[in-house]
Amino acid sequence: MATAVRSKNYLEAFNGLEKTRRDHEPVWLHQLRAEGWGLFDAAGFPTVHDEDWRFTSLAPLARTQFSRAPKTAVSKQEIESSVMEGAACRLVFVNGRFAPELSQVSNLPAGLEVASLAEALSGHGETVEQHLGRYAKMGGNAFTALNTALWEEGAYIRIRRGARIEQPVHLLFVSAADDGATMTHPRSLIIAEPASNAAVVEDYVSIGGGAALSNSVTELVAAEDAVVSHYLLERENFDSFNVSTLRVELGRAANVSSHSLLLGGGLVRNNVHPVLNGPGAECLINGLFVGAGRQHLDNYMLVEHASPECSSRQFYNGILDQQSRGVFHGRIVVHKVAQKTDAKQTNRNLLLSDDARIDTKPQLEIRADDVKCTHGATIGRIEDEPLFYLRSRGLDERSARNLLLYAFAAECLDRMNEQPVRDFVDRFIRQRLQQITSAAQTASHPEEAA
Repeated sequence: MATAVRSKNYLEAFNGLEKTRRDHEPVWLHQLRAEGWGLFDAAGFPTVHDEDWRFTSLAPLARTQFSRAPKTAVSKQEIESSVMEGAACRLVFVNGRFAPELSQVSNLPAGLEVASLAEALSGHGETVEQHLGRYAKMGGNAFTALNTALWEEGAYIRIRRGARIEQPVHLLFVSAADDGATMTHPRSLIIAEPASNAAVVEDYVSIGGGAALSNSVTELVAAEDAVVSHYLLERENFDSFNVSTLRVELGRAANVSSHSLLLGGGLVRNNVHPVLNGPGAECLINGLFVGAGRQHLDNYMLVEHASPECSSRQFYNGILDQQSRGVFHGRIVVHKVAQKTDAKQTNRNLLLSDDARIDTKPQLEIRADDVKCTHGATIGRIEDEPLFYLRSRGLDERSARNLLLYAFAAECLDRMNEQPVRDFVDRFIRQRLQQITSAAQTASHPEEAA
């Protein structure tokens, strides 16, 4: 009975949206949505019996009865602390809907086109049709299928041939529902034409409490010689569910960097899937996840080398405290045609308590015979020697631990090239680490903390 009720909730959302968009959406999109709903309805959510989800139970998500997030007004003051300085433009989405009154899209640099995806359907319909849904496959991916069926809004970004956008594009997705469990399904399309250069930041935040599901899908197409940096910053409240999917298509000699920072959320799944589909393509996958309490932070990386002479690098660091749990599943697939592949994968983790847990699974699938591939993972604690050294120089235990944790986390920052983004995310990393060290201090020395 409970399963039927949950299916009914998603079906009601799908049917309700179909009534409003059937007359103004093109036939190809209507068919794509119907296909997505059919695949999700037939398969449902994955379970721990699925190999790609063996370390993450979706039972808490599956038993929550989500409804479409209501239209909510948010003031500029409420998002002021979430605004990134030095951005080329900012698109704000509140409860999955584009908020033009909070966005800043004037005075765009030459060669940059930005709009909501719904607006792009009317103004750039042929370009959207050419790319949307062509890369993020729905078969075997319930969340991508559900997103395709239910998305209402998202970002459309196009960087014209040869354009170099010096400042990053900031996409701010705000969850602002306090009553009931709500869901949004943001969909974004980023097109980098040949020899273009840009950086895009996807930022997910909460205002207030309450359970919310954000199920986002982003398709990034990097053409020949394009250089793109993509950032995911997740810092929602601890009752939130966040599932994000980044599908990257790299052409000849394209260079794409993916940077993920998971600092919030109760149950988080971060999917990154680049396909190096042109000779000489390069890809960097860089990430940091910081968990405490009962947070569950799952990172699933699938890197496909589908052309010769391509290279990829994966570096993920995790910091886990209290009863939090982290997952790193890094999978590199080298297809038969991808000779001269150079791939490296590294996962490093710090466990700050006896109850914290990390499941790490680096994986290689090599079908070519002329490749260079390595992978590895480490799990440890803060070492006593550097801690003692810092304390001998006058730092208290809390400050010393915080400094060592920040040094570990800053390895992720060092791989970011865009200074405005580094300054922006650095602030939130420091805040999160201070929260963890303060909680640890309170637990171990309650009188001293008081």
